[in-house]
Amino acid sequence: MLTKPSMSPGAGSSTGAAAHAMPRLVPLQRAAALHMERRPQLHLLVVDDDAPVRNACAEIATGMGFLTQTADSVPAARSALGQKSVDLLLLDLKLPGGGGLLLLEEVKEKYPETAIVVMTAFATVSSAVEAMRTGANDYLTKPFALDELTNVLERSAKRRHFDMESRALRERLRTQEGMGNFIGRTPEMEKLYRILSKVAFTTHPVLILGESGTGKELVARSIHVNGLNSSRPFIPVDCGSIAPSLIESELFGYVKGAFTGAHRAKDGLLVAAEGGTVFLDEIGELPLDLQGRLLRALQEKEVRPVGATTSVPISARVLAATNRDLAAMVEAGTFRKDLFFRLNVVNIRVPALRDRKDDIPLLAAGVLERMRRETGLLYTLADDALRLMIDYDWPGNVRELEHALERACALSSGPILHLGDFPTQLQNHRHHREHAASEAATVAAAIAAPATDSHKVLTIAEMEKAAILSAIRKLKGDKLTAARMLGIGKTTLYRKLKEYGIEDID
Repeated sequence: MLTKPSMSPGAGSSTGAAAHAMPRLVPLQRAAALHMERRPQLHLLVVDDDAPVRNACAEIATGMGFLTQTADSVPAARSALGQKSVDLLLLDLKLPGGGGLLLLEEVKEKYPETAIVVMTAFATVSSAVEAMRTGANDYLTKPFALDELTNVLERSAKRRHFDMESRALRERLRTQEGMGNFIGRTPEMEKLYRILSKVAFTTHPVLILGESGTGKELVARSIHVNGLNSSRPFIPVDCGSIAPSLIESELFGYVKGAFTGAHRAKDGLLVAAEGGTVFLDEIGELPLDLQGRLLRALQEKEVRPVGATTSVPISARVLAATNRDLAAMVEAGTFRKDLFFRLNVVNIRVPALRDRKDDIPLLAAGVLERMRRETGLLYTLADDALRLMIDYDWPGNVRELEHALERACALSSGPILHLGDFPTQLQNHRHHREHAASEAATVAAAIAAPATDSHKVLTIAEMEKAAILSAIRKLKGDKLTAARMLGIGKTTLYRKLKEYGIEDID
């Protein structure tokens, strides 16, 4: 491993050490520049009165793809900040013309979007702690190695790009009929935004489909908040968590004396919404007899409370959601066809997280920003953790991602979240993939082996037989896996074995 020399401020050999280190750092610069490609160039201002350190930092940053400026004092830094927008400030805390902490406070007040990395001598590390409390995003302790600088700049750039993308997205959604609160820019989410912007201004029922954890209630709330009756109540009802005996009275209400304990009359939620929205989550769990009553309520715009002899008009809009296949339930007779058609005037399918993996970095940034607001602690993702999050399929969708990040923040020993901070099922996923890759390589070697074991020319049939038998042996008799790895059906594999006169093989 190549050791990088440290950058020591004020030492006479700093210029030489930094200059000699530059060629050695080229691979790191290229890697960082590759990571930052296809994103807007960031403006970086290096503020340090030590010329060798200042120039070396600027050269490293330029090689990484930053548009770089330098300043040797607080007045020079103020002038540079006033002339153009600065995305990242690399700031030495000990400066002539006023302290770095004072400049830090000014920047946080005047340019709150500028990310700040402070540099401080090891003997005054307490000043770095004070800087972090004031609003610095990261710090370096002098003397620091060049790869430390590269890592900090790359981490700050990723965080800054996350912030820029999130802000641009929020602005785009605000101009698109105000559909805020969503995070995502993939084609699947853009399609969702387009549909939401249309159905929000109608009053007919909407059926929201999607797996658990995708954000179906968020979709329903967005429709309500951006709709014509947003000032009226939004009432969610979880049909799967309320006892069947209670759902009827909850939805339709009851009169005094309708049953034991009904000491006074109570309006149902369909009435209480008063022109607002009733969101029926997990509509597939609604009992069949209540499905009929709900259908009549939607058709006639009125409900009859339990125990009543007259009906009460309703004006609520009904939105329904489910993670089940209602069409299949209709075929099975467990969900009414007429209610399905009534609710399915418009359906919206919320994409699973595995179908929009490009949104994962933005989603993670949003969760970590919320954690920062709640705890005051700023967390970032290590590269291995981010790669794992993008690779994982997230069966629990956005809800699972949020819980995983919250757990990682709770268990992390520092501001950087590593692979080991995440739940076991994510780490196991990585091990399974590595095992599968190893297994595939073993089978590939088994398939290739017959052609290289002898100079004899084999027929196609002989090569096929050798490949099948070798693959099964390598997989210790696991025929189903062998068939999958060989790219043939299990029926074909068993037929071939029968042709070879082989019933069992180890």
